[in-house]
Amino acid sequence: MGFRKMYRNYLKNNLFMKLLLLFSLITVITIISFSYFMYHSMSQAAINRQLDIQKKAMTNVNNYLGGKYDSAQSIVFGLYRDSSLAAGISFMLTHPFQEYVQHGLEQYNLGGNSTWNAGLQYFKNRVEDDEDIRSLMLYSVDQMTLYVLDRNRQLKIVPTNAAHSYIPEVMALDSKSVTLPNIWVREAAGQWDNHLYSIRTPINDKQSLKNIGQQIVYFSSDGIWKILPDDKEELKGTILVLSPDGGVLFDSSDQYYGKPYPFMDQVSSLYENSGSNQSGYVTKLTQSKGDFIVVGIIPKNELAATSRRIGSTIFMISAICIFFAILIPSLVVMNVSKRTNQIIRFTRKVKQGDLNARIPDVREDELGQISRSFNEMIEELNQYIDRVYKADIKQKHTELTALQARVNPHFLYNTLEVIRMRAISHGAHDVGEMIYSLSALFRSLVQQKKIYTLKDELEACRLYLELFQIRYKDKFTYSIESDRKLASTRIMKMSLQPVIENYIVHGLRSESTDNELHIRVKQVEEFLHVQVEDNGNGITPERLSELESFLQAEETEGESFGLRSINQRLKLLYGSKYGLKLGSEPGKGTVVDIWLPMDDGREGYDV
Repeated sequence: MGFRKMYRNYLKNNLFMKLLLLFSLITVITIISFSYFMYHSMSQAAINRQLDIQKKAMTNVNNYLGGKYDSAQSIVFGLYRDSSLAAGISFMLTHPFQEYVQHGLEQYNLGGNSTWNAGLQYFKNRVEDDEDIRSLMLYSVDQMTLYVLDRNRQLKIVPTNAAHSYIPEVMALDSKSVTLPNIWVREAAGQWDNHLYSIRTPINDKQSLKNIGQQIVYFSSDGIWKILPDDKEELKGTILVLSPDGGVLFDSSDQYYGKPYPFMDQVSSLYENSGSNQSGYVTKLTQSKGDFIVVGIIPKNELAATSRRIGSTIFMISAICIFFAILIPSLVVMNVSKRTNQIIRFTRKVKQGDLNARIPDVREDELGQISRSFNEMIEELNQYIDRVYKADIKQKHTELTALQARVNPHFLYNTLEVIRMRAISHGAHDVGEMIYSLSALFRSLVQQKKIYTLKDELEACRLYLELFQIRYKDKFTYSIESDRKLASTRIMKMSLQPVIENYIVHGLRSESTDNELHIRVKQVEEFLHVQVEDNGNGITPERLSELESFLQAEETEGESFGLRSINQRLKLLYGSKYGLKLGSEPGKGTVVDIWLPMDDGREGYDV
């Protein structure tokens, strides 16, 4: 019920509210759809960006470890390039250390090659050159001895007899891969740091190519951080470096050091490059040189946090856009609705009869033009009502003034008919004709007709003239000329008869026998032109000027009342271009031109 009431009160008959709701609905749907696609595309772009950042970091790690592998190999290759140095190291690995030292002193005293005893110094220098090296070890296969050089350039000699150590068995395994340090070698070298990885390189005698030992280099995995982004927040997820058996050589999350990686099976089954599972995105790179694997893992919850930040930003922007997209049109629609309701309110005032109501809207837009047109229409309506009202008053006053006998028309008709019959019975036929004409004239004047035509007005004029033609017998004649096609033209009642009456009263010369009156009717463009011409006394110029002034006066009584009434009624009803025009010469007669509108087929106001 509440929804129906709200619909009736605010929507059913409110066009602007319907338009506003429709626009708001379209706007909200559009912005939400656009925001969703923006969120989806930006989230995917953020995921791709994080994957690209991680893959770039993994590539750097892969190249870095490959470089370390080459660096470890280059130590041995540098040894081979110097024959004297290679001979000294070969002697050291195939003889006890005391003999190596004694042999070196003898060579020095005999003035032998000075580089014979520089083997250990060569390795010490290489340890100093690379800050990531924690230990460099040389293992002698023949002597089962492990020579350990640490960062402090200290040499430690560790016997590794097979009866007391597993190191000979470990060294017997052929491995060139990058691996975790062996636990027995760790113990012998005293290196228990979990952040280490080992690179082994065989050492062969340069002359016989026989394997005489191995080089083992322990690198710190913390050096890998140097080639990763400084901003840890920029690098999402975890980067791992794994040996083929699952040993963790490097772990950016620092949670798998010192233990085998638990998800090695999934990594081994993953193809090269990227993949995804339920928990996150995994990227894999394999290095053929050191036989190690670089793995990048980004959990989906970390990417979801980035997506949530993007979603929050897009949601906030969308909410602001929706707010302003609805607020601004709402203000505009409310303003238009207010102005429209103002127009409706003023039209209702006019409907209730308040013709002084005006819409106070001065703007130049469509509603402003409607308001101005409405105000102009009310102004014209007031003027029209004023003209018709005044014309109606003048018409009534004219009829009352000219037709006092209307008070009791039936008594007048009966009385005139008795007098006429009495005159005929006594042989006064001219008197009977006059009475008949007078009775017919009064009847036409008193009778109210809905449509009054030119034929009716000319018939009234003829009856009136017949009275005076009988009275003056051979002293007065008249003529009426009119096209029969104009007979049905609607005209204003009593628009010609007062002009004829004015001639009878003021222009007819009773002593003359050639009094004439001519009425001519014709159409001139959109005008109906009636000319009344006589040969009466005429009017002096001074009097003619006075009459022209009287025609424009507002008074409805006094002299020249009939002519003034006709002129003012025509101008009030039809406009200033209609009315009377007088022309006269003393002693020659008067011409009255009456300009009426042609009947246009519409039912006019009958006055």
